[in-house]
Amino acid sequence: MILQKQTPYLSIAAVFVLGALAPLVLRQYHVNMLTEIIIFALYAVSYNLLLGYAGLLSFGHAMFFGTGAFTAAVALLHIPGLSLWGAIGIAVVVTTVIGFVIGGLLLRHKGSYFALLTLAFNSLFYAVATKWHSVTGGDDGLSITRPALHLGVATVKMAAISNFYYFTLVIVGAAMAFCWYFTRTAMGQTVLLMRENEERMKFLGYNTNISRLILFTFTGAVAGLAGAFYTLHFQFVSLSAVSIDMTTTVLLMTFVGGTRTFWGPILGSFVYIILQNYLSDITDRWPLFMGLIFIFLVLLVPGGLSQIIGSIRDWLTRKRNPDEPAAERAS
Repeated sequence: MILQKQTPYLSIAAVFVLGALAPLVLRQYHVNMLTEIIIFALYAVSYNLLLGYAGLLSFGHAMFFGTGAFTAAVALLHIPGLSLWGAIGIAVVVTTVIGFVIGGLLLRHKGSYFALLTLAFNSLFYAVATKWHSVTGGDDGLSITRPALHLGVATVKMAAISNFYYFTLVIVGAAMAFCWYFTRTAMGQTVLLMRENEERMKFLGYNTNISRLILFTFTGAVAGLAGAFYTLHFQFVSLSAVSIDMTTTVLLMTFVGGTRTFWGPILGSFVYIILQNYLSDITDRWPLFMGLIFIFLVLLVPGGLSQIIGSIRDWLTRKRNPDEPAAERAS
């Protein structure tokens, strides 16, 4: 029993160890790709907290990702001597405030009304980014230089890809671990139960509107953190960061990996980024193939890759223990 409780923590620790060893065996190109995967994995996790756990379909999650990305870039360009921590912190604070304000307006509605309103707000943010050329750079975007990381006793140059990779692994990895912990808390379980039966939760005395607002604000802040790292990674941000295409990207990652598990979107981002990089080298029509994969999964495997892995794991368990009752296997 104790080992079962410790298994998730041991798995997280094992992933961190493998991530730390990756630059020692991978080429620079693959380390760069792995950094991108980690950033988008956090973005997908934040989206899945809305969709998979709360049942809120959003077509505007890119407004938080793009806001975090542009805020980090603008802060670094216009605040002399701003540290790496300062740029990330400002991006998270701004997206947290925006998430709270927009959540207060949108969460009065549900279902298709909520989804369409998020799309409308995303379009508004995109229009602002396009027209406010003096701040966002408009169609030209913004280019930055990664500042050095000051640790008090030492300064680490972030120009090297491996150094930034380790920084991303620690900070973004810790953010994902915190998101996982959030789903295990009373607040996280409340959100999950609200998705199953909101009326019963209201009857039990829970304020579902406040719970949804907290979750919406939290996911906006996490997406903003991912956006800030996106800018720092590419050292450039353009209108694509706040476009509907960026929401479509995270939607694909989440559905490909599976919305019913916490780890599904992480797996989805891993598969999506790798396929995108290699398919784009082969053909310019790689979005067509990604769309076909998405359609295949939605129609035949609605649980995504995590459902396939779960089915394989159950089959192997049955092969090893053919006499074990199904109820014990499920527990």
